[in-house]
Amino acid sequence: METILSYFETIPSAHRALILAGGITIFWWIENAFPLFRMNYKKWNHAGINLFFTGTTILVNFSMAFLLLQSAAWVTQHEFGILYWLNIKNLWLYAFVGLLLLDLIGAYLAHLVQHKVRWMWKFHLIHHTDTWVDTTTANRHHPGESVIRFVFTLLGVWLVGSGMGLVFLYQSLSVVFSQFNHANMPLPKKVDKWISYLIVSPDMHKVHHHFQLPYTDSNYGNIFSVWDRLFGTFSYLDRNQIHYGVDTHPEPNEHNNLKNLLAIPFQKYRKPTT
Repeated sequence: METILSYFETIPSAHRALILAGGITIFWWIENAFPLFRMNYKKWNHAGINLFFTGTTILVNFSMAFLLLQSAAWVTQHEFGILYWLNIKNLWLYAFVGLLLLDLIGAYLAHLVQHKVRWMWKFHLIHHTDTWVDTTTANRHHPGESVIRFVFTLLGVWLVGSGMGLVFLYQSLSVVFSQFNHANMPLPKKVDKWISYLIVSPDMHKVHHHFQLPYTDSNYGNIFSVWDRLFGTFSYLDRNQIHYGVDTHPEPNEHNNLKNLLAIPFQKYRKPTT
């Protein structure tokens, strides 16, 4: 684990880009060869919109990366945060607990808050407007949401007390797991169910993309499923009953138009139907 953390502490930007591109490529190939749902859409056009938002997310994260670096350096220098207070000696256990806590704050909490705070939801719902959920959907985030998520990641660094190696390891795993659980690929139902007791499986996350409440407001996890189960936000819906999208924006010109997607957070709020 020491070698892994050391590598991620100084991981080149090119390697991080390869992780992002490699994940999309692998899951893109799998979902093309073995699709869960055969969706009638122009896959490359759809990917173009989602990859645009991937690019804006990269720009947001890159432009504010110095805040992560400074924060990780400060908590390390001053031994501040939960990991230091727990004083975990075993590096594997240290990394596992650190990843759990970063996932709690940087993913689960950030996701839940965006569903509960109206102005944040207006940025986040761009992710939910996608009616053709596939591996590219994982990175479909409005630039405003990317800033919100970055702030929660920063909060996680301060509270958890994670060094830069652990932060970059978490971010890399987060990208790959998100691509995995959004991918339009079938796992055997029993396999999907069993892995969902530890990690967020494709079936588990796709419930979150069902177009109506209460399913939209459930299954907030990204890497670990334990937080949804612990805090009572886990729900189940058979994959064949899932209808992608969000009921407040059902029209194709709303969810498949880049200009409109960028403008949605600044449009009049629409109440969801139940």
